[in-house]
Amino acid sequence: MEKYDVKPVDVNDMTREYIDSIMIEERLIDAVLPSIKVNIFGEEFDTPIMTPAFSHMHAKNEDEEDPMVAYSRAAKECNAVNWVGMEPNEIVGKMLETGARTIRIIKPFADHSIIRDQMAFAEEHNAFALGIDIDHVFGYNGAYDVCDGYQMGPITQQSIREFVQATDLPFVIKGVLSVHDALKCADCGVKGIVVSHHHGRLPSAVPPLMVLPDIADALKGSGIQIFADCHIDSGVDAFKAIALGADAVSVGRAMMRGLSAEGAQGVVKKIKSMNTELITVMGYTGFSKVKDIEPSVLW
Repeated sequence: MEKYDVKPVDVNDMTREYIDSIMIEERLIDAVLPSIKVNIFGEEFDTPIMTPAFSHMHAKNEDEEDPMVAYSRAAKECNAVNWVGMEPNEIVGKMLETGARTIRIIKPFADHSIIRDQMAFAEEHNAFALGIDIDHVFGYNGAYDVCDGYQMGPITQQSIREFVQATDLPFVIKGVLSVHDALKCADCGVKGIVVSHHHGRLPSAVPPLMVLPDIADALKGSGIQIFADCHIDSGVDAFKAIALGADAVSVGRAMMRGLSAEGAQGVVKKIKSMNTELITVMGYTGFSKVKDIEPSVLW
């Protein structure tokens, strides 16, 4: 029998292609200049474009500003929601000192005392919200993941309920990629989810925007806010995600070039550029408010 080599699917190429395959129709009559202000967890922000849950980006020399702090300052300047991933309390504290409304996403440590310690620190230092990154429960070797030497472990509905009950802050689950998990999150009392495949950790993972409409429909009326990421690189991409059910979006790798080149101002420029693109598309499609954007305009 002839042997064939099977080329693995590039999840990120597939995700980019899916986003690009979505077309937008014009609705210009009666259209007015839009507002892109949004309400997230009861607070008003000037944009639905958010920073991502970056981690492990640090200054290479003492004279350079820590990139984690730099993009937090940018979020503060743009009045945008800020996110942070796997970072020690010391770095998270410096980010929170910028005044950026920051959501701390914690890894699924097997030792839940680490999770609780990081939750308590964030709450004591005025974090905006908290959450768990369920994408990192498993690694690539048929075992639970290990991140920076820390053993990861399973996240159950019972553990999510306990985390939700342990804080007065909104609790977010990052890495939801199915109606199945979205409904479990709702049952546990979370306030937000991030629809994401974490840059393709699961082979052949469904593009987030493909499953997003079903998740949004399943959570309708629940009060849970839905965020999306993965290849949201422009204001046009953000518009498509919002039309398909997201309340706001995070920008990851598309933000890194500006951050690396110009620090905080590079991130500010990227957010403002995406804001302009989003306003433009909303104008061309007749939506005056972000909350009014809906999928009938997409093809």
